[in-house]
Amino acid sequence: MALAIAYSRGLDGLNAPPVIVEAHLASGLPSFTLVGLPDTEVKEARDRVRAAIVNSGFEFPSKRITVNLAPADLPKESGRFDLPIALGILAASGQIPTPALADYEFAGELSLSGELRPIRGALAMALQSSDNGKAFILPEASAQEAALTGSTHILAARSLLDVCAHLADRELLPPAVATANTENWPKFPDLAEVRGQSQAKRALEIAAAGNHSLLMVGPPGSGKSMLAARLPGLMPRLEGEAAKASAAVLSLVGQFRPETFGVRPYRQPHHTASAVALVGGGNPPRPGEISLAHKGILFLDELPEFDRKVLETLREPLESGRIHIARAARHAEFPAEFQFIAAMNPCPCGFLGHGNNKCRCTPDQIARYRGKLSGPFLDRIDLIIEVPALPSDALSGKADGESSATVRARVEQAQVRQQTRQSKPNARLNTKEVDACCQPDETGSKLLQQATTQLDLSARAWHRILKVARTIADLAGSDDIRATHVAEAIQYRRFARG
Repeated sequence: MALAIAYSRGLDGLNAPPVIVEAHLASGLPSFTLVGLPDTEVKEARDRVRAAIVNSGFEFPSKRITVNLAPADLPKESGRFDLPIALGILAASGQIPTPALADYEFAGELSLSGELRPIRGALAMALQSSDNGKAFILPEASAQEAALTGSTHILAARSLLDVCAHLADRELLPPAVATANTENWPKFPDLAEVRGQSQAKRALEIAAAGNHSLLMVGPPGSGKSMLAARLPGLMPRLEGEAAKASAAVLSLVGQFRPETFGVRPYRQPHHTASAVALVGGGNPPRPGEISLAHKGILFLDELPEFDRKVLETLREPLESGRIHIARAARHAEFPAEFQFIAAMNPCPCGFLGHGNNKCRCTPDQIARYRGKLSGPFLDRIDLIIEVPALPSDALSGKADGESSATVRARVEQAQVRQQTRQSKPNARLNTKEVDACCQPDETGSKLLQQATTQLDLSARAWHRILKVARTIADLAGSDDIRATHVAEAIQYRRFARG
């Protein structure tokens, strides 16, 4: 038969639309043409496929070969189409059975020897291919990743020859087995190692319990970065759909390893990062740091050193949990439900209020430094605390704080209460849900009204105080939000008005 059809998957953002690979052999001078909007990586498949077929012991047909990747209006990128292209040519030339291709989807990059190399986005493709009834054949390393979806139709192959033997019913491919480590807790730095800073530890616990955003302000060496690095150890492992969603985004850029399945991502981009690096972009659009931190933590150290335009791009994702990237020819949407943690100095030199007249910054310099953080941006941060420098006696004494495991137990109990009540973290509650779940008692309501007047709080700040108060009540095991819970939540917004 001179025509054969194989099936594969493309990538369009986090979606994996089906791609039909048509291979046609015709008489004429030998040639190899690829059509269907392929990019440079896909066009180079001609040489990889030719060498892989020959080195696997097959005959490369000396005919006019045309391979079409449909639909034609979907851009095709990366080497994942090597395997279906090679199988289409072999089926069209009669070297493997053509009917067998109809029951499978294929993706994999070929080496010149015919070995299969791993590809990006295997997990995202497997999530969408599991409903069509076809088995999915992938390179061995990518198949282990795709098997985390729970699908039993993922087959692992090492080479083009193994796939051909399977299609000919000579030697069947084994089902892929997931290798995720779901029993051992990852080794994170322990909160007990942090001396002093009891208020900062308390704020960190509240942030972990309700997935709240947190900004720490303090002089150099006060422990801001040290505290942020311990936040992942205070939070429970990702489970179910949340773990799959996080892994799928990391898989798009080839940064996911099956053994880290369920571990919350912790991203810490440098302050020289551009807006595209942070929110995503490019052609085709790729996820940025906020999407790679999906269901995890995004930590921005030295916050005012970031370009102001870069920070302003975070405003919409902090509210919506998604980022929509629009380009002239392409649109893509990525999830971005990240927990935002940041640290900054109180002034350019860092020693404002440190004592002993160490600060030499002028009022104008301090105003310009803090002016890099706009009011609307600060308004979207739930907790803003000061982290003062530690006295010498605290540094020389023994660490006497609670361990991460002890705090994590309280955090888990608070999150169970949230899942039972509203099936989402308190930080993600919308206006209607805040009205239903976060109403304080009469004394707490009056206290919040007074604070709103005195601090000139916005409607957004009002709702964020209520969400934080709800988390504080959950940590205390209380169904009601009392005045003490509201008072503690209010104090975490004082610096925002400074």
